[in-house]
Amino acid sequence: MTRGADVVMQTLAAHGVRDIFALSGNQIMPLFDASLDAGIRLYHTRHEAATVYMAEGYAQLSRGLGVALVTAGAGLGNALGPLLTARASDSPVLLLSGDSPVARDGQGAFQEMDQVALTQSLTKWSVRVTRAADLAEVIDKAVHVAMQGRPGPVHVSLPADILMAEAAPATATKAVQPDPVNVADLRDWIDAAQRPIVVLGPALNTTRQPGLAARLEQATGAPVVVMESPRGLNDPSLGAVAQVFGEADRVVLLGKPLDFTLQFGAAAPKAGWAVVHADPVELSRARINCAERLTRSVEADPNDVARGLSLGTPPPRVGDWADRVRAACARRSMTSDETALTSNTLCSAVHVVLQEADTPVLVCDGGEFGQWAQANVSAPRRIINGVSGAIGGGLCYAMAARAADPTATVVALMGDGTVGFHLGEFETAVRENLPFVAVIGNDLRWNAEHQIQIREFGEDRVHGCGLSGARYDEVVTALGGFGVYVTELDAVPDALRRAIASGKPACINVRIDGTPAPVVK
Repeated sequence: MTRGADVVMQTLAAHGVRDIFALSGNQIMPLFDASLDAGIRLYHTRHEAATVYMAEGYAQLSRGLGVALVTAGAGLGNALGPLLTARASDSPVLLLSGDSPVARDGQGAFQEMDQVALTQSLTKWSVRVTRAADLAEVIDKAVHVAMQGRPGPVHVSLPADILMAEAAPATATKAVQPDPVNVADLRDWIDAAQRPIVVLGPALNTTRQPGLAARLEQATGAPVVVMESPRGLNDPSLGAVAQVFGEADRVVLLGKPLDFTLQFGAAAPKAGWAVVHADPVELSRARINCAERLTRSVEADPNDVARGLSLGTPPPRVGDWADRVRAACARRSMTSDETALTSNTLCSAVHVVLQEADTPVLVCDGGEFGQWAQANVSAPRRIINGVSGAIGGGLCYAMAARAADPTATVVALMGDGTVGFHLGEFETAVRENLPFVAVIGNDLRWNAEHQIQIREFGEDRVHGCGLSGARYDEVVTALGGFGVYVTELDAVPDALRRAIASGKPACINVRIDGTPAPVVK
């Protein structure tokens, strides 16, 4: 007999899914069993939130779909937070959850609840399957919805009795290819500008669409910036771009919402705006924020439009606008003569060693230390905590990056507050053989909130944000990984090289003087 669980896994396998990030539970054990015959590997985590973070990181680095599997009730509840991050970062994630039996609906079955109601505001689509005959079609649709248009998370709730019921197997269907987008009008609009600027959203960043920004710049002559941080124009990795952005006469947003990160349109108060987005909600929001200054509104896949715009040659323009924007983006507030072990010097030291790796992947979590990491460290492939501003997923992203590319040298930078969210996942990394290096900038506090207290309420009102001198490195060693404690700047490069060479999940716990996030002046 072909069970519903078999159909789920067979349909995913037909779509090319080979890895799923999961945490076991009563209702989903048939899916664990079915994964064996479907040839799908399960990476078994210690917390449900980790499954979704890993699925998101995997989706970004593999440039495909990430799949998470959790049980019902509190299992699904634990997975909700990362859906917000995946949604804001346009990451295609399929979240599968167990559910109480359909045959017991309304009778108070174990963990019976409206699970779709929990997830629908955080996903592109959320659905509960109530017939085994519908499983193949629903899973097939869920994959397409997650990947097409504006990528994002979807949730499919799978009742226990439906997974065990007999069901007919099915194969995946091919996605319908959209009609080519006519970009002639938009191209003419950009060509007519003297100071145009193109802003790419997170789904069009360098990791997920390598080379796209450079091709756009070459073809249009317009400077291109990628915006995927909640700090928007004040993202330290964008340098001093905020100081010149307001001079733009035309702004093109490709897959980038016109929202708080662009000061609701006030970032370029005299510019005309063009917004290209697959989500009509974002086009509506742009009209609200820009009114008559929104001169182009295109509902289309931004990637398709970007590819169309990247053909051709730029028109002649007077002045050095593109060079000025690039120079502003390259500016940093960091100094080179520091000798103390600070957020700045630690990140600079990590950058030097990361450049030695053949296939480096950089993971940056959020917070004050995370901003230094995003500004000071770079690699061809990068995953950050994203527009949602949520912190804590960095360890999971690092494991997922290694699962997506077993050849990668993965280095994740995070603060001592951030590492506490998923410290136990080092056991997962050891058990599942997913080596990476976590560099902890340890300033003994939640520094972002500490800085808010100083700034808003005064130094005499600082409280409640301190942390201990916990030896996270020793925890990792006890879990089977590599750990080292560093208190001197000169020791950082050697510690990092030793951690990489260990071939183990590693933690470099670095005692630093915490500083506010960098601000370019």
